[in-house]
Amino acid sequence: QVQLVESGGGLVQAGGSLRLACAASGSTSTINAMGWYRQVPEKQRELVAFITNANSAKYADSVKGRFTISRDTAKNTVYLLMNSLKPEDTAVYRCAADETAWLFGDYWGQGTQVTVSS
Repeated sequence: QVQLVESGGGLVQAGGSLRLACAASGSTSTINAMGWYRQVPEKQRELVAFITNANSAKYADSVKGRFTISRDTAKNTVYLLMNSLKPEDTAVYRCAADETAWLFGDYWGQGTQVTVSS
């Protein structure tokens, strides 16, 4: 089993920045892809970004050029640096991990709220 714990959410003004972190523990050697989804009530969950063991990163079109995902393998931690935040980025961001090279979501964190005020 793998446990994921997120940190770094909060309230920020539009145009500001936040950095999310997701620390994995447990059977971390099984993990390939790690990254983030976000969820807004009454809307479909959106894949935001993920990164694989091969250091290949994927981003949603809505965040390309503004968000950067990175991975510290020694710490089993993934970071999401979010710049130029917009009110539409407001959501609960949930960390996920997968044993494949895509973020289907074998494991999930509890989520962290990100609120961007206009």
